[in-house]
Amino acid sequence: MLKKSFHDLSAEAKTRIHEVTPEEVRQRLEDPGRDWVLIDVREQDEYRGGHLPGALGCGRGILEYHIADLVPDTGREIVLYCRGGHRSALSADSLREMGYTNVHSMKGGYREWLEKGFPTSHEDRMIEH
Repeated sequence: MLKKSFHDLSAEAKTRIHEVTPEEVRQRLEDPGRDWVLIDVREQDEYRGGHLPGALGCGRGILEYHIADLVPDTGREIVLYCRGGHRSALSADSLREMGYTNVHSMKGGYREWLEKGFPTSHEDRMIEH
């Protein structure tokens, strides 16, 4: 049996989803009229250490359980991100399989966001288990 690594699974997911750049996400943040949801799929301690402004924190382990309450409209735009873009790609693929049609994963994740010097927040909007 062929075993797949985390990176193999992430690479496969990225063939089925749409990725956006940190610059595109920043443009969305600067458009107050845009109807979308930004979700940080990192763990609670990562989220609480700093995140993108306005992001909801809903860890990858509980996202599929909570998504219908967070975003009942399966056509609404959702942008997911994590530390490096792998967990968010897997999460976007899961939401795609659940019928969400407008889901994106941010390339490079929070790490690239920080490298570009983009703004961060510590406002706590974490979804608990």
